[in-house]
Amino acid sequence: MRISVSSDLDAPVARALVAALAERGHDVTAHGALRPGGDPRWAVCSQAAARDVAEGRCDQAVVCCWTGTGASIAANKVPGVRAALCTDAATADGARRWNDANVLALGLRLTSQPLLDEILDAWFAAAPSEDAEDRENIAVVGRLDEARAQEA
Repeated sequence: MRISVSSDLDAPVARALVAALAERGHDVTAHGALRPGGDPRWAVCSQAAARDVAEGRCDQAVVCCWTGTGASIAANKVPGVRAALCTDAATADGARRWNDANVLALGLRLTSQPLLDEILDAWFAAAPSEDAEDRENIAVVGRLDEARAQEA
């Protein structure tokens, strides 16, 4: 799978994330502080990673900043992106299952290596729900993106 990754800090957990994704066999595209000469501002690098997903260059993305909040906000401004800030494995599972999230947002402050592994395991093991109500909710989010694009 092609995964775009961004971080505003060259933090140990961000480097561990890139390594863990590569170890799992994913092709990683780095942005921000993880890329030589990259713009490390969380709003800029998170948007770049999210655009990789929205424009089809990558299948999913993982965006990081100190709390994960700014990265998730910036990523969610890109139409077609459903970024979820996940602080544990159960949230990651639910984000993929019920929200069909295509961007994982992580906080660098509290994510340890063992927690990172648990979150990634849950994220990649979960599949989007086929339940009609869940699919309709995702369709509603898609229509919100379309309406926003028409307003612009």
